[in-house]
Amino acid sequence: MQISVVIPALNEESNLRLLLPRLHRAISALTSQEYEIIVVDGGSTDSTAEAVRSLGARVVTQEEPGYGGALKAGFQASSGDYVLTLDADLSHDPDFIDRMWKARQEAEIVVASRYVPQGSARMPVVRKVLSLILNKFFTQGLSLPLHDISSGFRLYHSSTVKGMPLESSDFDVLEEILIQCYAQGYRIREVPFQYLPRRQGSTHINLLGFGFAYLRTFRRMWELRNSVLCADYDDRAFDSRIPPQRYWQRKRHQIVTALAPRDDSCLDVGCGSSRILSSLDNVVGVDVALRKLRWARKYGKPLVNASIFDLPFLDGSFDCVISSEVIEHIPAGEEPFLEMRRVLKDGGLLVLGTPDYGRLSWRIIEGLYHRVIPGGYADEHITHYNKGQLVRSVEKLGFLLSDVQYVLGSEMILLFRKSELPP
Repeated sequence: MQISVVIPALNEESNLRLLLPRLHRAISALTSQEYEIIVVDGGSTDSTAEAVRSLGARVVTQEEPGYGGALKAGFQASSGDYVLTLDADLSHDPDFIDRMWKARQEAEIVVASRYVPQGSARMPVVRKVLSLILNKFFTQGLSLPLHDISSGFRLYHSSTVKGMPLESSDFDVLEEILIQCYAQGYRIREVPFQYLPRRQGSTHINLLGFGFAYLRTFRRMWELRNSVLCADYDDRAFDSRIPPQRYWQRKRHQIVTALAPRDDSCLDVGCGSSRILSSLDNVVGVDVALRKLRWARKYGKPLVNASIFDLPFLDGSFDCVISSEVIEHIPAGEEPFLEMRRVLKDGGLLVLGTPDYGRLSWRIIEGLYHRVIPGGYADEHITHYNKGQLVRSVEKLGFLLSDVQYVLGSEMILLFRKSELPP
């Protein structure tokens, strides 16, 4: 099954009789493979279900309430590699699906967007103004490089939405889905689209009526966007609106990239979405979090989904290994240091960055960080190193300390060189 089309519907018999034949023609023109059309019936009192079955589509009965419940039911029932969602009221032109399908190689989610250049929306003035305000509120308040996150005309790769936990039950589910996809590092492509007025019947959208639901969703998504669970956390911190956070990220980047050889082969272990990857020429990024690697694709560097405890490289593969802000997130022990030593060439460099818990300045900063940025990395520090302890532990495993630098006297960045293990 290549494409599953999901259409939420409530008393849309007359519109579906026009839409479904056009939809069959549009999808058949895209692919010779099997597809399915699923209409999620939200309790229609007209002959919606009978019309759908007579026109070669499948009816799924909605169990959870609202538009969000309809989409969840449709996602669960779908079996295609791609899931296309659109409205039943003919405001989404089936002929436009061809443009969305062609853009699928550029992103995991393709959105038919009313608010990018060449896009437009034919709708009542009040509703259009409210829609624009809603989109600005979400995209600017959550620092999203998107324009139309309330469009329901979308093409998803099924992996992006299958099993996604969704709390929203109203139309705010559209914002929740897109922001969750963004937080997972999936690429989102907006294609200019001309939105049409519904053909028959009355709209089920009431932006003012759903106001509290939108506010609740905004709060939850704000917490997600500002937590380490968001794929672009490190990249976004580099340009943070919070001056200390922005300074810290840039100073760390400056020190690490200066210590690492720019042209020699480097391995960045626990690379996350840090811009260190983009600043080194011959570098491979490794991270255990797949969402971080999805985001880091934009840097154009080789990426590997693996653990610091089991690096999938041959012995002596790299001139330099970078481990910045990683070791405090894992249990104390020799294994990760030995694994990084194994993949280093003889005489290779190890750049190791971690907070210095031996300094009062860091302990104060961490306490403030925890309060100012709840959900940030401060909540994940489980191993607390001080300089003397860390240097002794690493040198015991066959390294020699070459340099020590600090960010604000609190985060230590150590440069070691691989030597022979002591007898």
